[in-house]
Amino acid sequence: MVHHERVADNVFFFKSAEYALVTAGVIAGPEWAVVIDTLAYPDETVFMREYIERELGVPVRYVINTHYHADHSWGNCFFPGALIIGHQLCREYLEERGRPSLKLAQKENAIFQPVKIIPPRITFMEGDMILRVGKKSLRMFHLPGHSKDQIGVFIEEHRVLFAGDLCMPVPYIVDGDIEDMIASLKIIGKMSLENIVQGHGDIILRGEVAGMVKGNLAYLSAIRRAVRKASRRKYPLDLLSTVDIESCGISRVLLGGLANELHRRNLVALYRQLFGENPQGFPDILD
Repeated sequence: MVHHERVADNVFFFKSAEYALVTAGVIAGPEWAVVIDTLAYPDETVFMREYIERELGVPVRYVINTHYHADHSWGNCFFPGALIIGHQLCREYLEERGRPSLKLAQKENAIFQPVKIIPPRITFMEGDMILRVGKKSLRMFHLPGHSKDQIGVFIEEHRVLFAGDLCMPVPYIVDGDIEDMIASLKIIGKMSLENIVQGHGDIILRGEVAGMVKGNLAYLSAIRRAVRKASRRKYPLDLLSTVDIESCGISRVLLGGLANELHRRNLVALYRQLFGENPQGFPDILD
């Protein structure tokens, strides 16, 4: 079942109950709608499209991908006729990484058989891109950290930011860069936002934004300290295996119990980012 709710006037939020609380959004205008990201499984994305057509009474003209990861972009194909928008790197990554990943997924799970990779047709590299939906202005801009192609979508009239996976209950840098994420979090911390729609999890309300940014920055600082300390050991894995997520300020029960696994992967990814290799004895689990 897909949870959905109104965020602001003609702005809606959809959240998966099947996969890691992944989210998507809809901004409806008088004649057409814009979708921000798609959901992880075909039936969920089709539910969202049918809701827009049936309940909001408009077709989807544009789909914006905040980044190329499967749970946010593989549903592009279920909006036939819509123009896909994203960062230029999103287009490149879907072509280079998305296509082989989908082939593998289709062999392992028949649910993905109807899926086709549809990369963004409209792209940008630097600066902002503005899209008008009725009387609303959607400003798209680069927010790397979770991935190099990550963008945010800011609805200026409502001061709502669809942040993609830059904002998650557990900051996740496996396919990104810790310094980029720190810089991007500081940017959104200065934006005076009413709401943030995270790429996974619940909506962050105005009174919670500063705490979220502070908490995520504190977590990133904590894992960086832990990795640097571990690097001075002969066997870094021995120390890293003792660094539990709660000692870094994040609850292990978040994201349906996935938080601890994401944390473990963060530690190894950060070690690789800083030192060019996995800590000794750690299996190469990062795709």
